[in-house]
Amino acid sequence: MNAIPQKRRLVVLGAGPGGYTSAFLAADLGLAVTLIDREPAPGGVCLHRGCIPSKALLHASQILHDAEQANAIGLEFAKASIDLNRLRSWKEGVVSKMTGGLGNLARQRGIAYVEGHARFLDSGRIEVEKKGGEREIIAFEQCILATGSMPAVLPGSPSGGPCVWDSSDGLNLPCIPGTLLVVGGGYIGLELGTVYAALGTRVTVVEMMPALLSGTDADLVQFFSRQSQSLFAEIILKARISSVEKNGEELRVRIDRQNGISEDRVFEKMLVAIGRIPATRNIGLEKTKVVVDENGFIRVNEQRLTDDPSIFAVGDITGGPLLAHKASHEGRVAALAAAGRKAAFRPACIPGVAYTIPQIAFCGLTESEAKRSGRPVAVVRFPWQASGRSAAMALPGGVTKLVIDPETERILGAGIAGASAGDMISEACLAVELGVKASDLAETIHPHPTLSETLMEAAELFYGTCTHVFRPARIKAE
Repeated sequence: MNAIPQKRRLVVLGAGPGGYTSAFLAADLGLAVTLIDREPAPGGVCLHRGCIPSKALLHASQILHDAEQANAIGLEFAKASIDLNRLRSWKEGVVSKMTGGLGNLARQRGIAYVEGHARFLDSGRIEVEKKGGEREIIAFEQCILATGSMPAVLPGSPSGGPCVWDSSDGLNLPCIPGTLLVVGGGYIGLELGTVYAALGTRVTVVEMMPALLSGTDADLVQFFSRQSQSLFAEIILKARISSVEKNGEELRVRIDRQNGISEDRVFEKMLVAIGRIPATRNIGLEKTKVVVDENGFIRVNEQRLTDDPSIFAVGDITGGPLLAHKASHEGRVAALAAAGRKAAFRPACIPGVAYTIPQIAFCGLTESEAKRSGRPVAVVRFPWQASGRSAAMALPGGVTKLVIDPETERILGAGIAGASAGDMISEACLAVELGVKASDLAETIHPHPTLSETLMEAAELFYGTCTHVFRPARIKAE
């Protein structure tokens, strides 16, 4: 252990999207940066055990789904043969390539990378425990904390083991079980449920809320709900798991419905996806001036500076939507502030995407939020049945909706359900961020035939001048 550590200019604790983004930008701005993480290469949960491996497997699921649907247009394929080892290897290869690339980028920027578990000793020092038990004390002028989040545990259930999985276990593809219970009908549960259902598992989803993807507008979710009837064995809403017992190589699970009916089911595996909690425990925050709320989230200002003047915090540990792209943006703000530049985290919208089949994406003000707050809005929906590109792709349906201020005609929010919704939502994000009017979007020439032009036609629909949907004009664009 070093007795008198040399003080580092900036230490970034956590190398996920928030951490490595802030470290890279800070280095680009001329700061000497030390990046600390438990993994041997940058990437965090998102790259090692989250966003990237899950989307790789969802791509494989989409291929299987498309092959099954091809019969409707006269194309027949033999039943797919799944080589689990090759699929797992391909997924791990994607992760390895991406993490290796980030490692190279860190070295090119002259960033000192330290592998190990870090704890604060005080507001200016961190102790890092490395592999083999070696410890190093690192002193710093400023620190950006980006330790991310971890899966929440289902109370009363046996943790770990071969039968009970969290999201990381599920992404490891240990096997293709005959039956799988997914506890939680949010993004993570439905995405992983989609993967295993495509691979041939009978998937049952249990969600305590009255709808899947709680908080998402119902008119968007309905498209997935329809598809899920053929994808999943069963979806049980307004229900919770009251007990889980190991039954040999299986699990006996009691499901309690809100109508008072309880039943015991047996599953080979159970995947718990009931949310994530901030990774703020056991890192020595009590030895700093950082303030943590009752849920474990860290209080920060617009520059992402904590109550400790030498420590910033970004990403999942600061609350709000626990999304990689939010963390990355916060990381850039913190890096700029640490370098003495003017910066503030004030996004007009943060997009959300469920990479289900079909995808669901939204940004800005939602229709349900407007109703709850009593804000008057105009909502227009362009049905994909009227889209030539959708018809040519034999898509089962979809919708593009805009939430518009009826007085200013500004676009306040958007939602898309359908193929490639996650890619298409970016144009709507830009519209919300810049405060553009519906007429700006309507008058922007979009390529034809594309799914993206449904955004243009939704804007035209607001004025009653949509080419492919008749609606009497009620508002005239100037």
